[in-house]
Amino acid sequence: MSQLTAISPIDGRYHKQTAALGAYFSEFALIRYRVLVEVHYFLFLADKKFFKVPASLKKALLEVVDHFSEEDAAKIKTIEATTNHDVKAVEYFLKEILDQHKASSLKEWIHFGLTSQDINNTAIPLSWKNAMESEILPAYINLQNRLYQFAKQWKKVPLLARTHGQSASPTTLGKELMVFVERINHQIELFSSIPYAAKFGGATGNFNAHHIAYPKKNWVALGNEFVDDVLGLERMQFTTQIEHYDHFAAHCDNLKRLNTILIDLTRDIWTYISMDYFKQQTKKGEVGSSAMPHKVNPIDFENAEGNLGIANALLEHLAAKLPISRLQRDLTDSTVLRNIGVPVGHITIAINSIEKGLGKLILNEVKINEDLENNWAVVAEAIQTILRREHYPNPYEALKDLTRGNSKIDKKSMHKFIDGLKVTATLKKELKKITPQNYTGVTAEY
Repeated sequence: MSQLTAISPIDGRYHKQTAALGAYFSEFALIRYRVLVEVHYFLFLADKKFFKVPASLKKALLEVVDHFSEEDAAKIKTIEATTNHDVKAVEYFLKEILDQHKASSLKEWIHFGLTSQDINNTAIPLSWKNAMESEILPAYINLQNRLYQFAKQWKKVPLLARTHGQSASPTTLGKELMVFVERINHQIELFSSIPYAAKFGGATGNFNAHHIAYPKKNWVALGNEFVDDVLGLERMQFTTQIEHYDHFAAHCDNLKRLNTILIDLTRDIWTYISMDYFKQQTKKGEVGSSAMPHKVNPIDFENAEGNLGIANALLEHLAAKLPISRLQRDLTDSTVLRNIGVPVGHITIAINSIEKGLGKLILNEVKINEDLENNWAVVAEAIQTILRREHYPNPYEALKDLTRGNSKIDKKSMHKFIDGLKVTATLKKELKKITPQNYTGVTAEY
């Protein structure tokens, strides 16, 4: 397979952007994480004095984990061709290593008392955790920081607001970007509070095999220690053969919210570009249209919106399907879990596109100021509010009669209206100081 023949654009057109995710979500990665769990469980049992492991064997096993290769994965796939069971193939692979190190007497401690889901429901959450913490959350945070820098840079740029698509009380460009900074920050905080849950308790979650073999051992405590302290996950205490996936579903829902915020951002930036508030840097040799030479399209934000939509559709299915399983287990979760890297791939492509698009933006303050100057009606709110403060009769109605549906309100006509008010000269002077450019309110510091 090449980038030209790949069915998915994640592995094809956008392979360079998503290649790093192979360390967490590829078939190779899944096998590697299974090996990691099996080895650490074997060594955990040895640490708990179930048996002794020579230092040389411990070193050899840890080297298998640390230097797991595609050749190792290929050996496991060859074994799987016979077993027709992927986790059992990992077990046999590790037993062969014990044979090679003259430790055949310890072979049956590999995968002791476990079912395949004890491996899958620790290996997959661990790979998910590593991907989130090393790749995805940093990507969101970097984008948030980029927006924050723009917000500070454009903190004092007045901007005509649009509510219902109509001119509204002015704001600042910096504050409008801070809206997204705050929203992203809150969702990252929520995401960080959700545990990376795991299942580890034997065939149907009760340590049946473990307990029957060693009834005096506290297998619940041992299971908790292995999952929580060794693997760095959180063991669910009451499970069927599989993990609940409730926390994983919460992760998916949280990512959906983050992506929805980014969709909102891309549409706003797209609209500002269409309004000529932003121009875009051009690159020699690029074209924006096969027919219209003048076009500089906001393709990065369009690309991001499309990829975020695909990601959310997949995350929706994952969150809705995975927490549901017939009785103690059915197999539908297994095939679905193999696709958890797909929405992550689309998220990665989307964030990269937004970053690229933001890097092209050139602020067009002339156009922004022109729109403010053409919309003096927006200061009507300010004038009628001050008149209310002064107990002027029916100020809202007076400004409504002047401005509603009137597209010809400018500085001259607004000041003429103020001159006609039966108020003091001092108050008229105060009212005339209000402009669309300075009527931007106040926000929290940032």
